[in-house]
Amino acid sequence: MFIWLSIFPPGDASKEDIDVAMKLGASYPMGPFELLDYVGLDTSKFIMDGWHSLEPDNPLYAPSALLDKLVEEKKLGRKTGEGFYKYQ
Repeated sequence: MFIWLSIFPPGDASKEDIDVAMKLGASYPMGPFELLDYVGLDTSKFIMDGWHSLEPDNPLYAPSALLDKLVEEKKLGRKTGEGFYKYQ
């Protein structure tokens, strides 16, 4: 799920486009951004940081500036009411 943060450069597809494509095209129950919000962006960042420390030269595990920014802003997903999406 984490590679979606680096595969699509900004402007190529929206997070909504990617989530819908994965749900309709791959029959996933939720898209990758919905899943990241569900798991928690802080938890996802912790996992990605661990993978990056084990394989720092692997571009799939490169840190995501957007994920880092959201976590820094305490936008951690469903548990805080905002992440990639807003929740009420």
